[in-house]
Amino acid sequence: LTKNIFVRSAQWKAAGETPQAIHVVRGFIRGKLKNYRKCLSQNQRDHSELKLEPAITQIASIIAKLEKADNINSLRGLEGAGSAAYFGVFNQLIRAEGFVFKPRHRPATDPVNSLLNFGYTLLRHDVQSAINIVGFDPYLGYLHVQRYGRVGLAFDLMEEFRAVVIDSMILKAINQRVLTPNDFEVEPLSNVVRLSETGRREFLTLYEKKKQSEFKHPVLGRKCTYREAFEIQARLLAKYLMGEIDLYPPLVLR
Repeated sequence: LTKNIFVRSAQWKAAGETPQAIHVVRGFIRGKLKNYRKCLSQNQRDHSELKLEPAITQIASIIAKLEKADNINSLRGLEGAGSAAYFGVFNQLIRAEGFVFKPRHRPATDPVNSLLNFGYTLLRHDVQSAINIVGFDPYLGYLHVQRYGRVGLAFDLMEEFRAVVIDSMILKAINQRVLTPNDFEVEPLSNVVRLSETGRREFLTLYEKKKQSEFKHPVLGRKCTYREAFEIQARLLAKYLMGEIDLYPPLVLR
């Protein structure tokens, strides 16, 4: 832990069904669902044959309901519904033979879920590093229920980055044949699917490149890398909880 007791104090004071906790949970989910919607909308524009409009409309409708939800469990329900709509059409985003998306599960028994699980694990580690730098207690989250050993705040903050960092990277790698079915291995007894050593090295290279890629931060109005954005969002969260800014702005790409 860092020496910043003030950040952790503000974090703990906001725990539970407080207005601050409800506000940041709403922000995490809004960021996640808006980035889901952007991903689907972009694919619909680029590939008119896809049938993504019903899911896009459904996600937009769920986003509109976020402001009316006044407790964290209700917000969790909306997050679940939005994620179900997104992953319900995820298979349409895959345009390479040998890859079929199956419902989300751990451990993975198909290549796509194997990539998503691996990618989200890497993302969680990086977001956890960012919140440690800022001074948070990583185990106290707001959206994710407290559980022994779970870094709840890291899981909370990474929600905004799932689609824009991991999902987009994986879809590009699959559709451009950077990764192929030959890059995976199946464990004989459990049928768990994992990347081969070669595939894992390729995936890690892709992830490092993605983290170093630049975009214009919608709040700061300047270019930054995704690696920098992890810490930027953590600092914005700290500023909100400490009363230095009025609202927490989730990362939503334009």
